[in-house]
Amino acid sequence: MTGSEVSPSFRLAYVPGVTPAKWVRIWNERLPDIPLHLVAVPAAEACDVLLGGDADAGFVRLPLPAERTDFSAIPLYTETTVVVIPKDHVVAAVEEVTTEDLADEIVLHPLDDVLGWERLPGRPAIERPATTADAIELVAAGIGVLAVPQSLARLHHRKDLTYRPLTDAPQSRVALSWPEDATTDMVEDFIGIVRGRTVNSSRGRAQPQAEARASKAPAKSPAKGQGKAQPKGKRPGAGGGAQRKAAAGKSPRGGAGGAKRGKPRRRS
Repeated sequence: MTGSEVSPSFRLAYVPGVTPAKWVRIWNERLPDIPLHLVAVPAAEACDVLLGGDADAGFVRLPLPAERTDFSAIPLYTETTVVVIPKDHVVAAVEEVTTEDLADEIVLHPLDDVLGWERLPGRPAIERPATTADAIELVAAGIGVLAVPQSLARLHHRKDLTYRPLTDAPQSRVALSWPEDATTDMVEDFIGIVRGRTVNSSRGRAQPQAEARASKAPAKSPAKGQGKAQPKGKRPGAGGGAQRKAAAGKSPRGGAGGAKRGKPRRRS
């Protein structure tokens, strides 16, 4: 292999909270000759990673920054927002809460927040934690509570913490995104997988591979009696029965030697 011949691979970025395992499994089943490499990135750095060519596509959180107009994105799902609290917190006694229920709480607002609050509920903390992980530690220490997408609450699960749905909070949407000018065949393949296309309907490499497998299938042999040239002016099978009966010494109507059978004469 020369230096210019690089084995193809697909690099998929994903932000915290997203679990790409299902799509990775389908990729490996359909395109086993093209390795898929996962690239974990902070939510705020996902666009830079894609633009820098360190990943071919990625699962990101919407909305993208306003200046990022050179990206394509396919929204996939919207997450439930929850509030993370200590297990012995008063909020843990109810099934769900609203932002008004947090009016007297210190609501932590980490610098990597993905909810995009217009106005944070509750009382602000003296300082903003650097990361969601840092904010989780502060919740465990009884400093305040934290609103995050449910997947992040699960990612940072602790035995001494729990969470409840926050019904009127902003929500985070997850999307598959890639630079518009880098829509390669492999990106199209992955788009097909994410959108649930079958192998035969998927764009890119998956369809040619399926066609190639079909072209290698052995051709069916024609049924007995088919595919043979027929005498000109005759339909297939015409007269065949008469010819067989004549060869057996019978007429087409059942008589022997062509003689007509009648009733036996009565002897006098």
